Amino acid sequence: MSNYQYQPLGSKPSSIETVNAGSCAAIDERKSISSSQQPYSPMIHNHPYHPNTTVPTQLVFQSSQGSEISGKYTPEHAVSYPSGYQTPAGTQFYVQSPMALGYQQVMPQHHFMPAQVEVDMIVPVPQVQGALKQPSFHRKPTKMVKKEVVLTDGNFVVDTPLGDEYINNVYYKAEEEFTTLRYTAAVTDPNQFNKHYNLRQNHFGRKTKLAVVCTMYNEDENLFTKTIAAVMDNISYLCSLKKKGWSADSWKEIVVVIVADGVKPMNKRTLDVLSAMGCFVEGLPKSTVNDKQVEAHVFEFTTQVRIDQDLEARFVGGSAEKYETPVVPMQTVFLLKEKNAKKINSHRWFFNSICSILKPEVCVLLDVGTRPTKKSFYYLYRAFERNPNVAGACGEIAAELGETWRNLLNPLVAIQNFEYKMSNILDKPFESVCGYISVLPGAFSAYRYQALLGRPLESYFKGEKLHAAGIVGRPNVSESNMYLAEDRILCFELVMKLNHRYVLKYVKNAKAETDVPTELHDLIKQRRRWFNGSFFASTYAVQNTSRILSSGHYPHRKLILLVETLYNTANLIFSWFNIANMYICFWFMFNIASADFVQCTQAVKDAPHSNPFYPYGSAVSGVVKATYMIAFITMVLVSLGNKPDTVKSVLIIISLVFAICMALMLILVGWTVFLDIEEIINAQKTGKFHGTLQILQYISQKEAAKDLVISLMCTYLLYFLSSLLYLDPWHTVTCMLQYLLMIPTFVNVLMVYAFCNIHDISWGTKGQDNASHAPAVKSKKNDRGQEVVATDVPAPSYSNELEKLSMMSYELRNPPPKERAPRPDFTSEDHFKNYRTYVLVAWFLSNFILAVVMTDPWIISKMQRKNTNQTTDPNPFLTFLLWAVAGLTSVRFVGAFIYWLQWIVESMVDAV
Repeated sequence: MSNYQYQPLGSKPSSIETVNAGSCAAIDERKSISSSQQPYSPMIHNHPYHPNTTVPTQLVFQSSQGSEISGKYTPEHAVSYPSGYQTPAGTQFYVQSPMALGYQQVMPQHHFMPAQVEVDMIVPVPQVQGALKQPSFHRKPTKMVKKEVVLTDGNFVVDTPLGDEYINNVYYKAEEEFTTLRYTAAVTDPNQFNKHYNLRQNHFGRKTKLAVVCTMYNEDENLFTKTIAAVMDNISYLCSLKKKGWSADSWKEIVVVIVADGVKPMNKRTLDVLSAMGCFVEGLPKSTVNDKQVEAHVFEFTTQVRIDQDLEARFVGGSAEKYETPVVPMQTVFLLKEKNAKKINSHRWFFNSICSILKPEVCVLLDVGTRPTKKSFYYLYRAFERNPNVAGACGEIAAELGETWRNLLNPLVAIQNFEYKMSNILDKPFESVCGYISVLPGAFSAYRYQALLGRPLESYFKGEKLHAAGIVGRPNVSESNMYLAEDRILCFELVMKLNHRYVLKYVKNAKAETDVPTELHDLIKQRRRWFNGSFFASTYAVQNTSRILSSGHYPHRKLILLVETLYNTANLIFSWFNIANMYICFWFMFNIASADFVQCTQAVKDAPHSNPFYPYGSAVSGVVKATYMIAFITMVLVSLGNKPDTVKSVLIIISLVFAICMALMLILVGWTVFLDIEEIINAQKTGKFHGTLQILQYISQKEAAKDLVISLMCTYLLYFLSSLLYLDPWHTVTCMLQYLLMIPTFVNVLMVYAFCNIHDISWGTKGQDNASHAPAVKSKKNDRGQEVVATDVPAPSYSNELEKLSMMSYELRNPPPKERAPRPDFTSEDHFKNYRTYVLVAWFLSNFILAVVMTDPWIISKMQRKNTNQTTDPNPFLTFLLWAVAGLTSVRFVGAFIYWLQWIVESMVDAV
């Protein structure tokens, strides 16, 4: 066999792995994979290399002397060799990897494998003994070819055919929009885009009913596919309706715009998914066009590929027997911004550039990571169809709970789930009835495009300038914080738009799941923006109440809006005094005192059966109150200038302290309610009460019990009843306890951090000012007088894109061991801030603990003793302080007197 140049195999190889070995069990650290074959349709489920098919793989050895011998490599990584064969040192063998094949075309006839294989992709493999492991994927360089591109009206616009490899997989093959990716290097500001560029949708003369924008920053392929697959399912559902203006061709009336906030933070694996969808080709972006900086890279394509969270590709026209929803084409505009300029800038690109060309009826806003249910777009659009005065709508956003609700094991997810559910059950319906919803969440909402034009969008984008870096002078701090919640400003401006009667609508049938922060420091950073933004935006709305009267609404709607404003004003006032209200409630509800102080403080008596902490009730009450105050002031000190990431352990400890305080308070409240109920039952048994009316009269005479019962009934019982009314009560069972325990944390940790950092108006992202590494292009005139550019353009290899997708899918099913997350980068400034915080905390706590201990009545009573005259001695610590002051002063006086003597003696000596 050593004389043969080619080795026949049982099937056509699409991936070759080269491994150097000193023996059969010793494997080198590198493999080389080549992908140069035509792809096949993944709908062929009996294909020998389909991911669900187990097929042994041909193994070919080549010794250092040039001899070759075959063996088998199975997916279970077991290698069998011909009997009696010993592998000499320096042996090379080639392995056809089943996982790297993915969606490769393999014909039943025999093919030949060349001895010298072209290396397309380099994959590192850890050194193991006795087994072959599947490699982790590394990106291969894109092949580039020289091409002369004619500029379109001075703009760099290039069409890149995806090639036969892609066309062989898809259903629609004739039209250019299905086979050619169009790239536009936009060198203008978003506001000027429509004056210099056009979009394919306009070229085809199509009307746009829905324009869906998916904004992203650095989300990975899992979050991206979760959102984009759900968007495609929504489009498929609309195409299946065949009623109310929808038909099988309705995908032509929907455009999906994916806006990525910066080249540098863009996740490379997400780009691989976009490449597999045909919406991106590496090597196309340019940095400058005729010395003009490229502001955004625009890719237009009508994709026929749906990729789910398992990274499995489905194509239009493929078998859909085991799938609920067929795949339909999706008109896609992928807009990759050159620089990171925040989400509001992404929306400006969408509204002022894309929508100004498409003129859509309704714009749907989504964050990548949010998954709408497949009928959500339909229900949102119906809200605008039913009422022409609906300017904006939102659906129900729920926290993603995972399979079997396992995410609820994290208390932070549980409390956010409870928050979201009660907001969707109580807050949003009430505001929708009034016609003004204070905020339509940017993660999942919709707007009528015509209603947005004019003052609403102008006010919305005002925050982009306020948050820009390098502002000099004295900017308006309240206004800058207000625009951290610019969606609240947009809602207010829509409802108050002059000469219009626009209202906002809550659509409960439109549902979406979103990922929520799972760690405390991430939640604190998120709520800093939310609290500060909502507080100042609500203040702005209340201050501009007069605009309700000048709006175009009917008198009855104006009256309703005024009532809602009054309600919002009350909420705003309570929000301002949240810290004091929380402590006052805690102080009175966890107030245990001796018999001498019960009446004047309305405390629970520290006596047997009166409280569960007897005989230490008074001491426990004092210690817990002091601990509460210590935790609060510690939180204030920690919040002054420190990043939540750098003080995570301190924040967790503070939150646990508040949770314990709340748990103790709930125990005492429950005990008090239990005693009152027991008293009523005993009185009824003795014949003191003869009916419900007398029981109610008795309860009304006990002021403290009456107030407590009414408050609990009107809060938590109504929570349960309203949830039951909407047939969604499970959060009250699974999440209410966690929510109750975390109430002090929400007030004393999240709000305190937000207000202590009111000067911080950032979104937690940094602008990308470094130069782009993409090539620049410069035009020149050709013989026909046309402006042309000679540049390198990519030669797409779609089989390689599917191979990359298959490799990522394998890694998803076989994840590598999790590495410990790297510690956050500490700058010298962070170090000094942390040191300052710890010194302040130590200084404050030591002083505060001493003050609390030495002024606590129970401790004082234990320290004091009665003298022979049956009178109480003064406070020992006060006595110690007085004597200490006297002693220290005496020491200073002795030193001063000695110095005076020395001074007198020296003066007398000098006088002689």
